[in-house]
Amino acid sequence: MFWLDLATVTLLLPAVSSAVPHSRRATGLDSFLQSESSVALQGALDNIGPDGSGAQGASSGIVVASPSKSNPDYFYTWTRDSAMTLSMLIEQFLAGDTSLETTIHQYITAQATLQSVSNPSGDLSNGAGLGEPKFNTDMTAFTGAWGRPQRDGPALRASALMAYGTYLINNGQTSLAKTNIWPIVENDLNYVAQYWNQTGYDLWEEIQGSSFFTIAVQHRSLVSGSTFAQSLGESCTGCDSQAPQVLCFLQDFWNGSSVISNLANDGRSGLDANSLLGSIHTFDPNAQCDDTTFQPCSSRALSNHKLVVDSFRSIYTINSGKEASEAVAVGRYPEDSYMGGNPWYLNTMAAAELLYDALYQWNKQGSLSVTQISLPFFQSLVSSAAAGNYSSSSATYSSLTGAVKTYADGFMSIVEQYTPSNGSMSEQFSRDDGTPLSASDLTWSYAAFMTAVARRNGTMPGTWGESGANTVPTQCEGTSANGTYVTPTAVSW
Repeated sequence: MFWLDLATVTLLLPAVSSAVPHSRRATGLDSFLQSESSVALQGALDNIGPDGSGAQGASSGIVVASPSKSNPDYFYTWTRDSAMTLSMLIEQFLAGDTSLETTIHQYITAQATLQSVSNPSGDLSNGAGLGEPKFNTDMTAFTGAWGRPQRDGPALRASALMAYGTYLINNGQTSLAKTNIWPIVENDLNYVAQYWNQTGYDLWEEIQGSSFFTIAVQHRSLVSGSTFAQSLGESCTGCDSQAPQVLCFLQDFWNGSSVISNLANDGRSGLDANSLLGSIHTFDPNAQCDDTTFQPCSSRALSNHKLVVDSFRSIYTINSGKEASEAVAVGRYPEDSYMGGNPWYLNTMAAAELLYDALYQWNKQGSLSVTQISLPFFQSLVSSAAAGNYSSSSATYSSLTGAVKTYADGFMSIVEQYTPSNGSMSEQFSRDDGTPLSASDLTWSYAAFMTAVARRNGTMPGTWGESGANTVPTQCEGTSANGTYVTPTAVSW
């Protein structure tokens, strides 16, 4: 997201939130999730300029990562975090909260300006500047040393904008989508098609190489980009030509039992919440349990889920004594040392969200398959689980899905346990006692809470076309498609 280089990190001491952990389990998880939803939504809005209480001085529509300005300083706007936050707000808007549309408009207007801001990664002439990870909150370039480029931002921004653009099209405002949405999206899609096969920094901003999360969200953006372009009478030739090759490359991250989150010489195990986030941000409610796209209900995603979660069981004091069937606090990766290497709210919630997604997919298709790859995941929850196909009318299906639901809720109960009584969510919480740590009121934490609760409640995102784009080519080619880039015109609503 927005981390300093490791040499700098070791000089920092954790910044602790003024609030202390407070368990509200006595009131019940459902009650907590309901009350915290209003806190989290407002928490995200508070970090958006120009009027947000945590974003004072930020330009209109600019999403600030956190109000924290020291130890650590997150008072910047990241393309990745902003896009994921707006994706959540657009979902809330589509679910009926029409008050959010002005904020959505302000964000889109701001992105039209940011795309043309020259920065250390480059400019818009060849698209290279779109890979710049963060900007100052007044929309000027951040020129300090950083891990750049980061190639997930354009894909995530395109996906968020296409979700809103599709709404406009479906409501008779195609011309507005074409003038205000398409120029920004076209630039981002052209960037993905041109640069997907080049290395960059991962979402944790530490490893230069090829990131599972980045490649996964890039594939999604190209697939949905082709359909979105057609709906506007436009075309995205780069989308059509490159999406299959991106999917082909995505298979290289699978090692037979888990995802190698970064293809780089980083000295790590490869187990990383990067992969959980990749699956939930490419979840398609219309998809089957496809291994090729690592859908949440796929054998690959479930096996990887177990191994990633288990990697944190023995290294955090607050996870001590937990059985294999019990949820635990989840960090970034087991070798993490940033701020002492602690659990993250958003990663713990990602572990829950992936399982809520899987439950939806199983219920929709009316069956569940346990394979040799996913068997260890299921046996950790139900010891008698065996490989086989189980209809939703069977007792085995009920037993397995019931255990998965309880397990998923366990991750949210951990979040409840270590969320302060005022509902504020920082970036991390202590591995020793659960005290909130690092940046306060992290926008991404609030967005992650909202999407996890939405999935638990049965509110799903729109399809991105996974079912028509999950065939892996017989041969991978490291191709690319040179794009053209145009400065977006002034956006008027």
